Amino acid sequence: MAYTSLEECLLDLEKNGQLIRIKEEVDPYLEMAAIHLRIHEAGGKAILFEKVKGSKYRAASNIFGTLQRSEFIFRNTLSHVRNLIDLKNNPLEAIKKPFKNIATLAAVIKAFPLKNAIHKPVLFEEIKIEDLPQIIHWPNDGGAYVTLPQVYTEDIDKPGIMNANIGMYRIQLSGNDYVMNDEIGLHYQLHRGIGIHQTKANSKGEALKVSVFIGGPPAHSVAAVMPLPEGLSEATFAGALAGRRFRYIYIDGFCISTDADFVITGTVQPLQNKPEGPFGDHLGYYSLKHDFPVMKVHKVYARKNAIWPFTVVGRPPQEDTSFGQLIHAITGSALQNEIPGLVEVNAVDAAGVHPLLLAIGSERYTPYTPATQPAELLTIANHILGTGQLSLAKFLFITADPEHKINTHQIEEYLIYLLERINLQRDIHFYTNTTIDTLDYSGTAINSGSKVVFAANGNVKRKLGKSVPGFLNEFGGKLILPGVIAIQQKPFANYDTAQEELTVVNEKLKNYAEELNAFPIIILCDDANFVAKKLNNFLWVAFTRTNPSHDIYGVNSFTENKHWGCSSVIFDARIKPHHAPPLKLNEEVEKRVDEIFGKIAL
Repeated sequence: MAYTSLEECLLDLEKNGQLIRIKEEVDPYLEMAAIHLRIHEAGGKAILFEKVKGSKYRAASNIFGTLQRSEFIFRNTLSHVRNLIDLKNNPLEAIKKPFKNIATLAAVIKAFPLKNAIHKPVLFEEIKIEDLPQIIHWPNDGGAYVTLPQVYTEDIDKPGIMNANIGMYRIQLSGNDYVMNDEIGLHYQLHRGIGIHQTKANSKGEALKVSVFIGGPPAHSVAAVMPLPEGLSEATFAGALAGRRFRYIYIDGFCISTDADFVITGTVQPLQNKPEGPFGDHLGYYSLKHDFPVMKVHKVYARKNAIWPFTVVGRPPQEDTSFGQLIHAITGSALQNEIPGLVEVNAVDAAGVHPLLLAIGSERYTPYTPATQPAELLTIANHILGTGQLSLAKFLFITADPEHKINTHQIEEYLIYLLERINLQRDIHFYTNTTIDTLDYSGTAINSGSKVVFAANGNVKRKLGKSVPGFLNEFGGKLILPGVIAIQQKPFANYDTAQEELTVVNEKLKNYAEELNAFPIIILCDDANFVAKKLNNFLWVAFTRTNPSHDIYGVNSFTENKHWGCSSVIFDARIKPHHAPPLKLNEEVEKRVDEIFGKIAL
């Protein structure tokens, strides 16, 4: 069905047994987030909080908590949207098969935004920032945040909704140096469309007009996170996915989504920043306080009987995991069409998405003689690391699979396949002094760090070890998966000391190079039992706490003609002093949530 509002969606979910109503008054300080985290972890239903302390507005979360629920919400439009994406990549298909695609092309009519004739008093009342639910998610958060915003900006040279950008960039409502009701924080990272718009406005010395939409039909939230093909606007995509045109008007020169539950309008002046953060983020750590654009609030609007949607991010998997799954389900082969030779790629959620990519590519450069080492794979790797948000990746593992034995979502099987085939003396390639994810604190500074590509091709080169060899007992070695071992060391002090420590480790291990051939990766960590306990623990620790250029060492390592290699790779995945602290729940709040859970039916 085509939802005209967020409430229509929630009522439909309730009718189909997919909504919990919490009638008890809940505190937006940590309690609401803690309830959400528990219900999401249990694979539970969407949540409607009917009484939010300090606000007259209801709030909803876990709306997209599972892929199955997201597919249910968009059950009438998902196939048409998939076809639209495919036709965008292959427009001749519509000509070749017009009758097959007629329903999809008809859906295009619903995709174009509709400038609404209604007037502001019909839908909205003017309120203040302080009237909004002030939800604080983690104990050290710098204030209250909007976590499901649709941030709308226009191109100053090409104004209008068809050239606008709608992105999901977190918004800080309170705390730090923000003047309540007058200022809010606007945090956005690298490779975001809003950055292009602000750059153009700055170059003309003009303020950038910003509208923040919260709520409305669920398709609007999904559109804000979609990596869309060039030329397809988020507002158009939102209409197609909703099965209902994106409706808007202009008030005081600001675009207003007339289906949104809340709208905040304001301006960003050139080069005016304020400290934003900390914020418990999707890597499972706090993103720390940094200067980001400050938005001067113009007006705040609320729909009658508005509902405030939010999500909670933290160590994955969380609700944003389902966003990623839904995006994959919608876009299908779009990325493969963009990158020749790419079979598939997986931004690994358990590692925080950006830190780790697993890819499968083709080897077609020399069909007259089988390739025995990476060739086209390296071209594909460079293309991946130059494409949109994939360019924020820190570790890229890539291999060819001509016999179709693996896929990138069976992570353990994929890693085993690659590690059996990789030549560690030849097939590790570093990129130093480059950009990484803003939220990744393993690097040398904000947005700065390094990347590494592990490429493998050809026949099996080693049999991976499945038990810890005796000479690693003194290190407390624990098997993570075949070929990968965790060894525990004392806490990291500094890089000079780490170099000395790794020299000692190398001296002890270099005489066992033949035995270590069965273990191409060794993880140096603070707690080997934790790292080896679950695959997700390994993925989280190894790839969020490691800066390739600084934290990768090797047994019997060498540098030849500026190329680095070794016989076994060592990741120093200990927590470093410059890392952001990991997220921890508040024990007192957890006790209060225990009481609330005793009164609700899940």
